[in-house]
Amino acid sequence: MDFPIFKTKSDVYKKFDLTDFNQRQAYFEYKAGPELKKLREYLGVNSREESKNNTFVAYLLGKKGSGKGTYAKMLAEAVGGDKIAHFSIGDMVRSFDEIIGDEDKTKELVVFLENNYRGYLPLEDIIKSLKARSTKTLLPSELILVLAKREIAKLGRKAIFIDGFPRDLDQISYSLFFRDLIGYREDPDIFVLIDVPTSVIDQRVKYRVICPSCQTSRSLKLLPTKNVEYDAKDDKFYLICDNPNCKGFRMTTKEGDELGIEPIRERLNKDELLIKQAESLQGIPKVFLRNCIPVQIVKDFVDDYEITPEYSYTFNENPPAGGSKVKANEKPWEVLDDQGVVSNSLMPPPVVVSLIKQLVKALGI
Repeated sequence: MDFPIFKTKSDVYKKFDLTDFNQRQAYFEYKAGPELKKLREYLGVNSREESKNNTFVAYLLGKKGSGKGTYAKMLAEAVGGDKIAHFSIGDMVRSFDEIIGDEDKTKELVVFLENNYRGYLPLEDIIKSLKARSTKTLLPSELILVLAKREIAKLGRKAIFIDGFPRDLDQISYSLFFRDLIGYREDPDIFVLIDVPTSVIDQRVKYRVICPSCQTSRSLKLLPTKNVEYDAKDDKFYLICDNPNCKGFRMTTKEGDELGIEPIRERLNKDELLIKQAESLQGIPKVFLRNCIPVQIVKDFVDDYEITPEYSYTFNENPPAGGSKVKANEKPWEVLDDQGVVSNSLMPPPVVVSLIKQLVKALGI
């Protein structure tokens, strides 16, 4: 996909630590202050006047692992207040595991479906599909629609980023009328299309590590913790969980992650087809988010600290006084994009700056 490159490079250089919450907030104000002000006024952030409580519906379309949830939640963080919600279809479907395991909750769900579900499958088969669902089997579109309407109603009047719908080609047409179906009849709706190279997703998966206690997720290569240890026995470096509410366990690779994208390659190919199909639709505004910029031109478009760093490690048995035995080495992360061009991957905040500015334009504010 040939998405446009969005420029976030400052005319006056000012460096921010994008991993720090407070500095990240200052970064957003520095890079997109006027646009954030417009968004806050549009959404009625910190306003009690109902007339200023505008909303919108945005469909996040990107490959699995492309950062859809990260971008939506970081936008909400930048805007502030509680006027933006990230709604994941996948999380919604997974939540029904708990419902199906509870007899009373299952009865409540059945009553709701009896009153609201319209589709071709008998209700008994619908319940069976919920009980026997797998990540490879998509639930009927009509069921997804009615369940999403049920959950979105609980969010209240907010701008909504919908993650995971449309999920298949037949659902593209449904999405054109989704805002009407969920009762947001006058809301602007927008497609947010995300282009992330397959190689980026592959390495994110392969180097991901999880704390076995608190389930915090980090990356040995791309997002290390403050504490790194070397195990001479297996000649490996390990991250130590630095969650203040955790006891500092050694973080481990999740089973199957060493395979990278291979188990989900078919899903990624389908996701790319969905993005291309949505890109060709007429009559709905589109926001284009791009994760990578070719190395040859990256300095013209972004500041150095906006590029994702890559970490490697060296071990010194006898470090200088006060030094650590493990030294983290940092350099800009280089990957091959899907056209084979050597590129730098971006940190999430500059992508969100692009999202903020394009949203303001798409909403006409």
